[in-house]
Amino acid sequence: MFHALRRILHDVNNSEELKCALNFTVRRIKKEMTSDVCSIYLLDDSRYYHILMATDGLKRASVEKIRLAPGEGLVSLVAERAEPVKLKDASQHPCYHYFPEAGEDGFDSFIGVPIIHHRINLGVLVAQDYANNKFTEEHVDLLTTIATQLAEAIAHARAMGCITVEKTHIRSNPPLSLLGIPGSPGVAIGKALVCSGAVLDAVPDRYIDDIDNEIVILQAAVLQVKKDMQALSERLKEASVPQEDIALFDAYALLLEGDSLVNTIVAHIKEGNWAAGALRQTISEHLDIFEQMEDPYLRERGEDIKDLGRRILEQLQKGQDKPTVIPDNAVLVGEDISASMLAEIPRDTIVGVVSVNGSGTSHTAILARALGLPAVMGIADLPVKFIDDCEIIVDGYSGRVYFSPPEELAEEYRRLQNEDVELSHELDSLKNESAQTPDGLRIRLYANMGLIEDIIVGKESGAEGIGLYRTEYPFMIRSHFPGEEEQCRIYRQILKAFESRPVTLRTLDIGGDKSLPYFPIQEENPFLGWRGIRMTLDHPEIFMIQLRAMLLASEGLDNLNILFPMISSVAEVKDAKSFVLRAYKELLDEGRKIKQPKIGVMVEVPALVFQIKEIAPHVDYFSIGTNDLTQYLLAVDRNNAKVADYYDGLHPAVIQALYQTIHQAHKYKKPVSVCGEMGEDPAAVILLIGMSIDALSMSVAALPRIKWIIRRFSQVQARIILDKTLTLDDSKVIRQYLYAELEKEGLGGLIRAGR
Repeated sequence: MFHALRRILHDVNNSEELKCALNFTVRRIKKEMTSDVCSIYLLDDSRYYHILMATDGLKRASVEKIRLAPGEGLVSLVAERAEPVKLKDASQHPCYHYFPEAGEDGFDSFIGVPIIHHRINLGVLVAQDYANNKFTEEHVDLLTTIATQLAEAIAHARAMGCITVEKTHIRSNPPLSLLGIPGSPGVAIGKALVCSGAVLDAVPDRYIDDIDNEIVILQAAVLQVKKDMQALSERLKEASVPQEDIALFDAYALLLEGDSLVNTIVAHIKEGNWAAGALRQTISEHLDIFEQMEDPYLRERGEDIKDLGRRILEQLQKGQDKPTVIPDNAVLVGEDISASMLAEIPRDTIVGVVSVNGSGTSHTAILARALGLPAVMGIADLPVKFIDDCEIIVDGYSGRVYFSPPEELAEEYRRLQNEDVELSHELDSLKNESAQTPDGLRIRLYANMGLIEDIIVGKESGAEGIGLYRTEYPFMIRSHFPGEEEQCRIYRQILKAFESRPVTLRTLDIGGDKSLPYFPIQEENPFLGWRGIRMTLDHPEIFMIQLRAMLLASEGLDNLNILFPMISSVAEVKDAKSFVLRAYKELLDEGRKIKQPKIGVMVEVPALVFQIKEIAPHVDYFSIGTNDLTQYLLAVDRNNAKVADYYDGLHPAVIQALYQTIHQAHKYKKPVSVCGEMGEDPAAVILLIGMSIDALSMSVAALPRIKWIIRRFSQVQARIILDKTLTLDDSKVIRQYLYAELEKEGLGGLIRAGR
């Protein structure tokens, strides 16, 4: 029975229309289980009735007609229990409800399995049979597995408004909206521009005019993959790898030599689709053929075809990942929008960002905030390939994205957008004012930066310096490690631009969600792996070049602060400082006149929260990286949309960790800054004022808004709010309480669209 499961799931996930998927599913399940009936009931939009939406075995006339209210029938019992129900004499159960129009007389055996998506009940999958005690636990397992996949497809379709379950029928609607994670505040209205990355399923269709040129592009990509496969095969032979282990790569080359695969792609191009879209179509068609094969070995060969397709796509994307013409008011959309993708799009054409993966603290979201672009992350149900060129509204405050919005909704958001602009203009008047509370607490406001082009904006923003320059960005947008002179030139520009103000350069922090194409790090759990200071200490040849470049760049300016990321022990601090001292002495010996920089560590590994006393003698300052600290404290991958709801910087444990870190650091007379997302979260800033934070570092776009908060809340007032917050044990309650305090002070425009 389970040999057919994979084929059923494949067809469900690849159906163009949900209704077709439902009808297909009930037919295949009935056949595989040799049952008399298989049916699917979906909960209607009012979340009240369960409607019979597809069946094989009951009367077809009853489809979309039968509806079950809460507490009515076995279907409601399954939904209420939220677990499978298996009965051998169903008609005798007290919850049994008979529908004569369905023709379900005599079906004694019953299995019902709930269809649940992220804790939300969507419907029930049912199998019935005349034979008493027909079904086994194996049948329950099969239905449960299929129901989990159906849940994804149903949630997907309903979220996009492609299907609406009413009390009596199913109908198509214009796309509505999806809810994700707020990544960067603001409102964007524009057209979706899909960037697929090397993910075949996410590649959209695009009509092209120059068919011959597109075929040339394809042929060049295929030729390069063939060369890569042949070269890899030769390298493996030279390494004495057994021939049977090399055969796959020879087979790939042979597949590309043959006519079937490439000619089919060309045929789809001639129909008007671009090369990447034609490739996706072709690979999908080939996969369908393999999925229908009964032989397990042959079915597995479909994965080889898919892998080959990915390799061709990677080659195509080297020249085709971005369309040649980028529309004005483009909203960048994709499965995984990377920081480098975002950085490469001209600033004057892009207005917003939407990503299936990632969170409010992913580096894409951080960069979006730095660029002042509204962004929504972690939209797990976004059907990327269907929305290219779609009209779209991005609400970066609420995390909601609207597709093909009606004109009245677009008009309302244009109004809110204008109010946002008005508020921003008003806040500009604070640019030259100090960030000081009404009762005299002075808080330094610094800018976070990652791109050289941010310098001009940063200088004009009123920032008192740079609290965090992410040195990995120059590494990420190059095809090789930048040398000492190249790095020095970059760092000098930044230090010179802020020569009268402090500039904090963080040493190379790759790993986790930041990778270098020329230095791949393959790990099962990268966020807990070889990243940050761990990598640079293991590679002194990389570390020393960077430290020398930083120190050289500071000559005559003397405004350099160096910050070490991912520190978890005193030993790491000592080791890292020894490299700084070594670089410093080398440069002095070379006749350079350089002052020793201030040294700080990032508090982002929870272990460091409990070692402030031990670390303090070895550093000049602490900088709390709240993004990773929150991730590690809560054991939540901040880029995983499935657990996004668990990631919250206002979790009581995170607040306690911040409070303890700041209190301990001040006890040993060391200043503390916050350079993570919480530094620009209006609600969190109230608490940080109450904790007497010394400095906040944030995106340039957030500076005036945070200054507004600091100038409105006294430290005494913030301390009262902090004390109250420390008694609360639920992050949602904490956020509601802090939002209410912001509204009370007339600062509601900081947490929602409009004034």
